[in-house]
Amino acid sequence: QLQDAWSRDPIYRDVAAAVTPPGPPPPPPPPGLGAGLPAALDRLCPRDGRAIYPAVATVELDGVVKRYGDVEVIHGADLRIGDGEFLVLVGPSGCGKSTILRMVAGLESITEGELRIGDTRVNEVHPRDRDVAMVFQSYALYPHMTVRANMAFALKVRGMAKAEISKRVADAARLMELDPLLDRLPKQLSGGQRQRVAMGRAIVRNPQVFLFDEPLSNLDAALRGRMRVELKKLHQRLGTTMIYVTHDQVEAMTLADRIVVVHEGLLQQVGSPEELYDHPVNVFVAGFIGAPQMNFLAGETDGNGAVAGDGFRIPAGRDDLPAAPLLVGIRPHDLEVAPRDDAAIQATVDVIEPLGWESHLHCRVGQDEVLAQVPAEQAADLRPGAEIGLAVDGRVHLFDRGSESAI
Repeated sequence: QLQDAWSRDPIYRDVAAAVTPPGPPPPPPPPGLGAGLPAALDRLCPRDGRAIYPAVATVELDGVVKRYGDVEVIHGADLRIGDGEFLVLVGPSGCGKSTILRMVAGLESITEGELRIGDTRVNEVHPRDRDVAMVFQSYALYPHMTVRANMAFALKVRGMAKAEISKRVADAARLMELDPLLDRLPKQLSGGQRQRVAMGRAIVRNPQVFLFDEPLSNLDAALRGRMRVELKKLHQRLGTTMIYVTHDQVEAMTLADRIVVVHEGLLQQVGSPEELYDHPVNVFVAGFIGAPQMNFLAGETDGNGAVAGDGFRIPAGRDDLPAAPLLVGIRPHDLEVAPRDDAAIQATVDVIEPLGWESHLHCRVGQDEVLAQVPAEQAADLRPGAEIGLAVDGRVHLFDRGSESAI
């Protein structure tokens, strides 16, 4: 009766749709496939012998649009995710990144465009037939089931043989270091352990694509750091295509092969972490990627290859500057304290944050606020209200103030 009650809960209907494997049980892999791999991975090998690691697939979005009534929330998304790639969708709350993930999972319908997994168009394919596995932010574990039963549930629904279920659960538990916890209930686990169970439940399915919807958001900072490392190791060992949604740019930078920055339903930029950090295409990407956030100063070209404004004159290192209002972008770690008369920026210190080996100087430059991330010795003798100079010791980013596009 309790299980029937849970099955009527809409959240758990989503879970069941996302984790229930498609079709009949797969045939066993050819003898000897995966020889030399750890036993846990050997038994989690692909069903048809196509590769050593679990089956992987490309995922393609071609002009995908999502509307709720007259409100369009995803505006023609075009994206190709490669075999075995770890792709992260990042953006602020409400930008549409989870909606994109849910469309891939089949939990949201597609209004326009095409979604393909491998070579198959899946717009109308039921979630359980897409061969994807989803890990939710809330873990979505059945509270009345043990860890073992939670991990086995989707395979049991599929009708897989008990011996095969036991083998897969044991292999995934060993991979995720859950062996001592298999007979516990979710309420007896820590947050990190629950998240590992949720990932183990996905692993036993041996899907083509893993989907992660902000899986670390409910964990404390120290545990998030450890789980990021575990996720990276998991991807390296399984080699499966993974799509990961987060609002945390640190998670995006540390986990991703490529990052997609999403804002107001539009894919702003797609590229490697290094590409987005060094060559942002607009002000939004520049400000969102990188911690602490990039500084922006409003100015105009002075006709001599520099951008000047209230309290600063910064050489741009180029002579093709447009005669238009500009924004100068400077990363906090590219600023250092310098003699005021010779510095590119004249600033007033408002707040000093000592952080051990470095200090953060929160300053005013004209009407703008600027953060300088400097070695602790540069801030040792400074006090709030001090008049200082800041030199630029790194890359200067330029943006058109009207369009906010990079120049």
